[in-house]
Amino acid sequence: MGARSIPARHHFPEQSCTWDQVVYAIEGSLTVSTKARSFVVLPDQAVWLPAGLTHQIGSMLGAEFRSMWIEHEAGIDLPASPTVLAASPLLKALIAEATGMEGHADSDGYAARVRRLILDQLRRTRSLSNPLPWPRSGPLLALCEALYADPSDPRSFVEWSRAFGISSQTLARRFEAEVGLSLRSWRHRLRLFRAIEMLSGGLSVTQTAMELGYGSASAFVYAFRAAQGSSPHVYMRQREPGSL
Repeated sequence: MGARSIPARHHFPEQSCTWDQVVYAIEGSLTVSTKARSFVVLPDQAVWLPAGLTHQIGSMLGAEFRSMWIEHEAGIDLPASPTVLAASPLLKALIAEATGMEGHADSDGYAARVRRLILDQLRRTRSLSNPLPWPRSGPLLALCEALYADPSDPRSFVEWSRAFGISSQTLARRFEAEVGLSLRSWRHRLRLFRAIEMLSGGLSVTQTAMELGYGSASAFVYAFRAAQGSSPHVYMRQREPGSL
């Protein structure tokens, strides 16, 4: 188990571990890149990275995160491919407990029991199919980085294509081919991701709505409820350890 910080616009060197790995951000968001795809995950999500997978971890705006390494035999029944998992309040609490015990002697076997509980939680938690996809390089990366930094940016696809010196049709084709979504759908998902990140960082609903470019707090609440099935206040309460 390791507690680490990563500064804004930074990536750790590409690596491949002989043990399985779980990565979970307690603050901020992480970018995870493999040979197959790149995506962004939030503090209510964990990433399962099986042994032998070449991957890279980074962050657009900086993050505090935890990494847990598991002997492959112990996690043999967990997914064989990188998987985004919903981090329940119990899983978060167990990871925090395990981190606090790192480096201490396990004289009564308590730390081992906590690790077994974490494995049980990983087996029980649901996988998520909709992390925020992320491009790898070129104009698409510049576009997504700019919108992530300022999700209220009102520029249209045509304006972005002019800025990059390519046609809007070409930019649209490239975007959908690499990211798997239209720019409109991606921006909608981006706003939801950034909303959760901002609310987790202590911003109020009104402040978050303004940062995201909504005309009013009520418009933001409506969009959030449509996407998540609950208001921002209820959603954030459910993410707290006391909501078990």
